[in-house]
Amino acid sequence: MSKKPVIVFEGVEGSGKSYHMSNVSRYLQQKKIDHIKIREPGGSINSEKIRRLILNKNSHFNKDTDLLLYLASRSENIQLLKKYYKKKVILIDRFVDSTIAYQHYGLGVDLKIIHIINNYLLKNFKVDFTFLNIVNNKNMIKRLNLRKSLNRYDKFDKKFYDKVQKGFLKLSNNNFRKYQIVDSNLDIENNKSLIIKKVNKLI
Repeated sequence: MSKKPVIVFEGVEGSGKSYHMSNVSRYLQQKKIDHIKIREPGGSINSEKIRRLILNKNSHFNKDTDLLLYLASRSENIQLLKKYYKKKVILIDRFVDSTIAYQHYGLGVDLKIIHIINNYLLKNFKVDFTFLNIVNNKNMIKRLNLRKSLNRYDKFDKKFYDKVQKGFLKLSNNNFRKYQIVDSNLDIENNKSLIIKKVNKLI
């Protein structure tokens, strides 16, 4: 595996993925290890514009439009990702698995369409490792209630998030050697240590 890996942090809302990615970024800064971090949707200037459109609580898109907007956001990040591929550690908050978990398992979009467009956009860009953060419904709702504002994807019902998380777990089971399950219902300090220990092996 490359010493400049692509590391992705996945999970449903309130699972702690963004928190842990930020913690890893701080750790790499302390170690003076070159890295970039981006989020999806978001990252580049144009992708952030698309993010605001997708997540606006007043937006009402059908599932196919949602998919295409997410992939348009990814398309705007490709140049940035490929620029640093194998040259810097790349940390990504949500990536291909989120598209499959939310749009296919959650909303029922045809998986073949997702694969076709993703393969067209990414080509030889590959993820090296994924931290999949899982959370139970009670803790997810508790954490969402603490947020100052909620976006459109924070407001689905329990059944939807159950389908999405099961989709994530199915993806991890299909390629378990490249995944680490992080149970965010457990002690956060232990999870931070678990993640940093694995990152050290990856880099």
